[in-house]
Amino acid sequence: MTQVRPMRADARRNYERLLKVAVEAFAEQGENASLDDIAKRAGVGSGTLYRHFPTRQALLEAAMTDRMEALAATADEFAAELPPGAALMEWLNELCAATIQVRGLKALLGSAVTDGSSAALTACGRLIRGSATRLVDAAKEEGTLRPDIEPIELLRLAHGLATASELANGQGQEIRRYLSLLTEGLRP
Repeated sequence: MTQVRPMRADARRNYERLLKVAVEAFAEQGENASLDDIAKRAGVGSGTLYRHFPTRQALLEAAMTDRMEALAATADEFAAELPPGAALMEWLNELCAATIQVRGLKALLGSAVTDGSSAALTACGRLIRGSATRLVDAAKEEGTLRPDIEPIELLRLAHGLATASELANGQGQEIRRYLSLLTEGLRP
């Protein structure tokens, strides 16, 4: 069994600075934020960035993990506080709003709903799919959601809904209206 050595203090500081700057850059500029600019803003060279994060996807995932975990926790909070159908709709609203507000999330959510295979899923994708599955299953059991709806289908619709709302005004002000229009077709 191989042991993972702890990072040196300077390497740990570089890693943390890179993540902090990446979170800001991806939120502002989306998933195509310049990696060279991220390294420069963090005060490290590109080689240091690539040592910690060999791909753009790896950096994006690491930078957005906290946000995705917060979205998953929000799903659990809604499930504990609201009836299943309402919990699902409130969570979808939060998910869509986050997709617009934090531009880098769109790429992660897009990759989470691209195909049905779990092998291609990232950790962030698994978090979101797990939350969606729990909420969808509860709403189906409650009878407020059609029994033939699959969680991935609802996530795809939410991704499209967020995009439509963003196109409408760039601020996500149409999310609740679009969710309402969407849910009419999802009811049994």
